[in-house]
Amino acid sequence: MNLRASCLLLALALAGCSSAPTQPTKPEQSIVNQADDAASEVRFSQNINELLNQVSQTQEIPLQSLESGFLDGKTIPSIRKLVLPPSGTFKKNWLAYRKRFIEPVRLKAGKAFWDENQAFLSQVEQDSGVPVEIIVAIIGIETIYGRQTGNFRVKDVLSTLAFSYPETVNKPAREQLFKDQLKELILLCWTEAGGKLPAKNSIQGVNSARFSACLNQNSSYAGAIGLPQFMPSSIRSFAVDGDGDGKIDLKQSPKDAIASVGNFMKMHGWQSGMPISFSVQSKGIAAAKELADGQPELKYTVQELIEKGILTKQQGDLQSGGVEPSSKAFIVDLPYPDKDGSDQVQYFVGLNNFLTIVQYNRSYFYAQSVAEFAEALGYKNQSVVPVENTGKAKDAKSTSEKSKPKKSSAKKKPKVN
Repeated sequence: MNLRASCLLLALALAGCSSAPTQPTKPEQSIVNQADDAASEVRFSQNINELLNQVSQTQEIPLQSLESGFLDGKTIPSIRKLVLPPSGTFKKNWLAYRKRFIEPVRLKAGKAFWDENQAFLSQVEQDSGVPVEIIVAIIGIETIYGRQTGNFRVKDVLSTLAFSYPETVNKPAREQLFKDQLKELILLCWTEAGGKLPAKNSIQGVNSARFSACLNQNSSYAGAIGLPQFMPSSIRSFAVDGDGDGKIDLKQSPKDAIASVGNFMKMHGWQSGMPISFSVQSKGIAAAKELADGQPELKYTVQELIEKGILTKQQGDLQSGGVEPSSKAFIVDLPYPDKDGSDQVQYFVGLNNFLTIVQYNRSYFYAQSVAEFAEALGYKNQSVVPVENTGKAKDAKSTSEKSKPKKSSAKKKPKVN
């Protein structure tokens, strides 16, 4: 993988939410405030002070105001273990992953969440073009609609990962990413507390208690916040005030969470009325295997994949539920061991909307789980476009009716047993 691609993947890993869903679910951790030892605590303080000085200088924020929010900051040793990559003997298991997230408890909770927020979800779908089922699926997979948002103090999480990331091959890049997220958190909290950017060395209007509370809010072990598990940079860039109360609260406001997920997906290129992925034909599995390289990049045209026997002609027909033949795609490989322990792979063709989900969480497992969760809620993974020239299509009335976008408010909610 070249440097540019590596940076892209690292950036995507933090684009929207934490990478928590890519690892087995663990019991929630209590906030831990103890350093490994006195020496590490000194280094931690030095590193924090240096970062705060940088933020103070670039944003003209009084340094003392920033320092006051970190007086009790500590590293969390357990975080370092949680972010370690799997051992060399670990086998990725798509079927086990899918089973954790597409299951009765989450689906039932998804139906209830949809019922409770039906009108607003429909409004966001109309405004953003992102289907209700996709928004509901993302929030369900991330936190089961707010049930599992993390019990770590966010400033400690980001500080730990910024200055004490475990010894891995990508440690320098990962530490830099978390330093950037820590800076984003500080700026997010400063503005939430009433401060301006740049501050011009003034604390006028800043509520110090709100600033501290924001820094001390709970997050996942990767520093993601609220129902949709947004990283600080994503909150600043993509979160919106859905309920119109003048503030963004992804922890307590379902409307803010819903609107923010819709906005994130829209801003990252979601194509309204287009499918997410296609299954690979059985006769095309060998060809798909050759093209699978693990890179989330749109590189092959659908027509090319049809010619290789990977897709059907119908999947390259926009009016038949497919996409334009010139549309770009890539191969998604989902490995799993069979009952005998032999390595197996399920293949899909990822389209633009699959890539958009990957930008929320850089994991093929995650993106396909969102797609299948949404389908379990009633999402139709096919194109929904109007027939442009109805004068030529008297005999295609049924196709035209099928292609008309349904009004979101009239959507039939899923039945979940």
